[in-house]
Amino acid sequence: MRSPHIGRGSNSANLRLYHERLLLQALRRSQPTSRADLARQANLTSTAVGSIIASLDEAGLIEYTGRRLEGQRGQPASLIQLDPRGAFGFGVRLDRTSIETVLVNFAGNMLARSVHEMVLPHPGQVLDIVKHDVQNMLALLAPAERKRLTGVGVAQPFHLGSWARELGLPADLFRAWDETDFPAELGSVLSLPVFIENDGNAAAIAELFYGCGRQCEDFVYLFLGSAIGGGIAIEGDCLRGGTGNAGDIGIMPVPPSRLSSAPQPAGQWDILLSRASLNALARHLRHSGETISNRFDLTACIERRLPAVDEWIDDCIEALAPALHATLCVVDVPAIVLDADVDSGLLDTLLERLRVAMAATAPEARSVPALIRGTFGSDAGAIGAATLPMFFNFSPSAGLLNSSSAKSKEVSHAND
Repeated sequence: MRSPHIGRGSNSANLRLYHERLLLQALRRSQPTSRADLARQANLTSTAVGSIIASLDEAGLIEYTGRRLEGQRGQPASLIQLDPRGAFGFGVRLDRTSIETVLVNFAGNMLARSVHEMVLPHPGQVLDIVKHDVQNMLALLAPAERKRLTGVGVAQPFHLGSWARELGLPADLFRAWDETDFPAELGSVLSLPVFIENDGNAAAIAELFYGCGRQCEDFVYLFLGSAIGGGIAIEGDCLRGGTGNAGDIGIMPVPPSRLSSAPQPAGQWDILLSRASLNALARHLRHSGETISNRFDLTACIERRLPAVDEWIDDCIEALAPALHATLCVVDVPAIVLDADVDSGLLDTLLERLRVAMAATAPEARSVPALIRGTFGSDAGAIGAATLPMFFNFSPSAGLLNSSSAKSKEVSHAND
C-alpha cells in the first residue's frame, strides 16, 4: 500500500480510522500474524499498533490464535487473525439470465447461497425473490450476529436493457429495469444499507479484498459470463469513471465474427461481448445442433471437447487479445485476471491461448502482463456483491483522511 497524502482537511479521527483499516488489510494479506509484523507492514509504531489492535479486539473484528517465537529470546508472540464472525454481508448478483443471493462472513466465506436460473423477470418479482432469500438466510445468524450486518451489495450490469441483440435476448423483457431504482427499493424492503456496483467492478473488488489483490493492487479484471464484464484495480481501489463503467471492456469495438452462427452487426464494427461471452459460445453450440438451456449444458459440451467449443475459443481470443492490448495502452498495469461462470478446463485453455496471442501481437518494447486465474469462478459476482458493504466499511481509503469527503463517498455508493 502506498503512503497516503494527508491534506489540510485531515483530522486525527479519520487518520485513526484509516490506520485501523490498514491493519485489517494487513491481516487479510498475511494472517495469522503478530503485532510486530503488523507494525512493520503498516509502518506504524508498536505503541500505535497495540492501541489499534485493542480497539479492533473490543469491536469483535479480530481474534487471537496460538503463539509463535519471534526469535531465540523473549516470550512467544500472540498471533492475530480476522474473526470470521466480526462482520457479515449479503450479496445479490443480478444477471440477465440468473438471480443469486449469498451471505458472506468477514473472512470471505460463503455461509448460504440461493440461485434462480431464469431470464430476469420484472423488478417487482425479483424484489420478492430476493426478500424471501434474505429472510431465510437471516435465520442462520444469531441475534448478536445480525447486529454485525454491514449491508447488502447489489452487482448488476448498469444497462440491463442494452445489448439484447448481441446477447440473443428479447429487449422488451428488460425495459422495466432501465426505469427502476432496484437498490433503493431493496433497501426500503430490507431496512439495510445497500451498495451498488456494476457486476464487473463488484467482482474486481472481491479480487482486491479476498483474492489476488492481497498480493497485487493493480490489475485489469475480466469475468466471462453471459456477457463479459470488466473492472480496473489501481492502487488497491476500483477505478469507476464518471458513470461507474470504467473497465467495461465488453462494449469495446471489434471486427465482426467470422463464425457462421454470429449475427452480423448493422455497421462495420461489432462489440466485444458479441464474440467473447458465454452467450456467444451457447449461440455457436446451438448453431451446431446442441441443446443449451443453462450453464450445466455449456459445461457438458466443454467436457465433451466439441469442435464447436474450439471454434468459439479461436474467435473469442482473436477479438479479446487486441482489446486487451488497447486497454493496457491506457492503464499500465502488470496483471490481467480472468475468471468465468463455467470451467471444466475452459478457463485454463483461454488463459494459455490468450497468453500466446498477446505475446504474438505485443507492440515493440512492451511486455505481456501476467495472466492470472481468478479466485472465485462462478461465485465471483455474488461474492463481489457481498464484498461491497465490507469493502466500503473496512477498506483503507485516502478519502478517509479528508473529513469533508469521508462520509460522502460511502453515501454516493450506497445510493448510486
